[in-house]
This record gives sequence, structure tokens and C-alpha cells, in this order.
Amino acid sequence: MNGIILYRSKYGATKKYAEWIAERTGFPCMLTNKADVKTLEQYDTILLGGGIYASGIAGLSFLRKNIGKLAGKKIIVFCCGASPYEPKAYEAVVKHNFKGELEGIPCFYCRGTFAMSEMTFKDRTLCRLLRKVVAKKSPEEYEPWEKGLMEVREDEAGDWTDVAYIEPILAAL
Repeated sequence: MNGIILYRSKYGATKKYAEWIAERTGFPCMLTNKADVKTLEQYDTILLGGGIYASGIAGLSFLRKNIGKLAGKKIIVFCCGASPYEPKAYEAVVKHNFKGELEGIPCFYCRGTFAMSEMTFKDRTLCRLLRKVVAKKSPEEYEPWEKGLMEVREDEAGDWTDVAYIEPILAAL
């Protein structure tokens, strides 16, 4: 089996997972925005990783745009988010992203990082606004993603990356 790992990583967690998978498989890594379909012709397996932002998976648009040209290839997606894994929320992300020709592509969740100090101005502002809204609720009423958002202080960083998250991905290969 020969394969390639495409990834889009805004804050580094997806890149870390891509590199861990590369170490275990020997597959090369490539940024999704550097990939073209001609390059992918030589591979029978394509892994695509991206962070979750507003329920979308970064880099998935490349797959959506080129899925017809990738027929016959084994495709696996992994996504990274700061929230703890919660089945209902994860199923909503899959349902939102894997429609039409992408339906049925295996997708795996890997927990990422959260560091307000490393975010873009726009992301930091949106997180601050969201935290203000969530703070009005009782902590007992928090959804898992809200708990994750609130558990890290603004001047701290949370890193929940763990190489164990790649085991199901490797098993799917």
C-alpha cells in the first residue's frame, strides 16, 4: 500500500497528527493547498486531515472538488478539535461535511489544542464572544464543547493531542 497524508493545520495540532501517522506508515505529508490531483495519481491511499472550524473541516473542500478524479482510491479523513469527544457532536460534524459523493468516507476525531494567544485576531474575538455567551449558563448545563471552551483560561494553553488518537486511523488502513 502506498499513500499520502494531506493536511491543513491552522494552529499545529493537525500537523502533529499528520506527522505521527507519517512516522508509523512511511507516507509523505503534504499541505492540502500544495496538492494537485496529478500528484495524487501515484497513491492508492489518501488521508486528509483538518481542524474543525464552525463545524466545517479545513481542507475538505479539496476533496469535495476532486472526489470524481480520486475514484478507486482509499480515502480516510481525520479532523481535530479542541473539544472533548462527544458522539452526538461528532455525528453532527460528519453529517454536515460528508454529503453526496463524500458520504461514507471514514472520518476520525483527534483532540487538538486551544491557545487564545496563538489565534488570529478574528478567531480570538469570536472565542471571546462565545465564552461570554457560554459563561451566562450554569456549568452543569454546559455541552461538552462548551465545557472544553471554558476549561482553559485566556492566558493559558490547552494541548490534548495524544498519539493514541491515531490508532483507529492506522487500523482503518
